[in-house]
Amino acid sequence: MNSDRHYRLVMDDHSLSRLADIYRDLHRHPELSMQETRTAAIAADWLREHGYAVHTEIGTTGVVGVFHNGAGATVLLRADIDALPLTEATELDYASETPGVMHACGHDMHAACLMGAAAELVAHRTSWSGTAVVVFQPGEEIGQGAQAMVDGGLYDLVPRPDVVLGQHVAPLPAGVIGLRSGPAFAASDVLRVTMFGRGGHGSRPETTVDPVVMAASTVLRLQTVVSRETAATDTAVLTVGSLHAGTKANIIPDRAELALNLRTYDEAVRARILEAVTRIVNSEAAASSAPAMPTIERTEVLPAVVNDPSAVDMLRPVLEDVVGRGHVVDPGTVTGSEDVGILAGSTPSEGVPLVFWLLGGADPELFAHLTSAEQVAEVAAGLPSNHSPFYAPVIDPTLTVGISALTAAAKKCFARAGDTVQGPPRS
Repeated sequence: MNSDRHYRLVMDDHSLSRLADIYRDLHRHPELSMQETRTAAIAADWLREHGYAVHTEIGTTGVVGVFHNGAGATVLLRADIDALPLTEATELDYASETPGVMHACGHDMHAACLMGAAAELVAHRTSWSGTAVVVFQPGEEIGQGAQAMVDGGLYDLVPRPDVVLGQHVAPLPAGVIGLRSGPAFAASDVLRVTMFGRGGHGSRPETTVDPVVMAASTVLRLQTVVSRETAATDTAVLTVGSLHAGTKANIIPDRAELALNLRTYDEAVRARILEAVTRIVNSEAAASSAPAMPTIERTEVLPAVVNDPSAVDMLRPVLEDVVGRGHVVDPGTVTGSEDVGILAGSTPSEGVPLVFWLLGGADPELFAHLTSAEQVAEVAAGLPSNHSPFYAPVIDPTLTVGISALTAAAKKCFARAGDTVQGPPRS
């Protein structure tokens, strides 16, 4: 892998150095979901400095900048800005100074790249025509930020886009972009299941209905939804991430609570799995003679990220022009989830074209001697990944590539959105 590639960025060294400093500052001062006031202020100040009309406090802490540059398409570029409740272990000299909070998913890099792209578009406005909308979105980690911005009047303040673009840093080599047509990131459903028993003394279980046993049986049975009820050709993940019940060894509690996470790509598969979860939970309660039926609450619902095939075909050579042929790869479907699709529309049939890619952020020198995709995958698998306390992308060339990719993709969409990137009619 060539780590000395020249990326197509004309930003001067001073501006790029300044953005690198902003990235380090954001990494040093992470903010949790829907609390990103300092980050939002930095983004808003940058946009004003570069001539954007700025709207703040959309959906709590969301920021959007609009730059009208004549007739043409409206292109929305998005970055998420929130951090995670995690203690950093990287030992970087710009490591988090906020106890228990860390940018462990690279949203600080996303924000810095979008600031750079916003500046680049203004600096070279004679090369494109249309309206640039740049969105700094809060609350991605809790799956609420995009919807909060829409509900908070985002599209009353700015033009509705003709295309939505975004990227997510990942432990691919910096200088590599992962781009997939069609379903790219999984839909996510988080369920809170409460199962009701009848409490009592641990020495007299016959007088009780034990919700711990009920919940334990439910957890085991739920594992069959994927292994025995889902076709091998369909992709799904079902995880029971927590089970809480009781306070003391000799007290049988009166309820147990489970937290489930489902990941799917196909709406029909999603519906079948949700039905299966309901059936199993209710059946286990009935088998235990529970005094009340369980409750099932969907506390988080994220649609799948589905990249528009024609837009992907249009942008692949553009991104290859940024990183070089052979450096835009298909990463396969990602079982992680994202709420960026909400900004494009709740479903591909209702929304506008979306293109969302992975931005390599791992040290390219770790891959320089490798000669096959299998070797690259093996090395990448051993690196700290997103949500790890050891995760942080390398600044160079990740920042340069991220700025270049967003800028080049946006300019292509401005030039071609009218006749190539065609979404369904909008009401």
